[in-house]
Amino acid sequence: MSSDDDSDKVFKALADRRRRHMLDLLKDGPKTTGMLCAAFPEIDRCTVMQHLKVLEQADLVVPQRKGRERWNHLNALPIKGIHDRWIGDYAAHAVDLLARLNSDLEIQPD
Repeated sequence: MSSDDDSDKVFKALADRRRRHMLDLLKDGPKTTGMLCAAFPEIDRCTVMQHLKVLEQADLVVPQRKGRERWNHLNALPIKGIHDRWIGDYAAHAVDLLARLNSDLEIQPD
């Protein structure tokens, strides 16, 4: 699988506000599927599981079975990859532009 395919899966997973909220909930630590279902009372368990499947396919969630429970762990590495590929370079470019603007403003006479 190419890295573009991986990026597409991550962007698709992050496109939905409920999936982003699930990832926010997992930042504090792993949650069972039941805990995640309780956090989304407006949707049924099957829909929560479908969202989790999309997150798993993007490698953003890693499930682990412990007895009857399924614990969902956040894997932030794909998000870091998106940041490094898309945001890091653009942010560095923006900082360079601001530095040049600052320099130009300091050089101009009053």
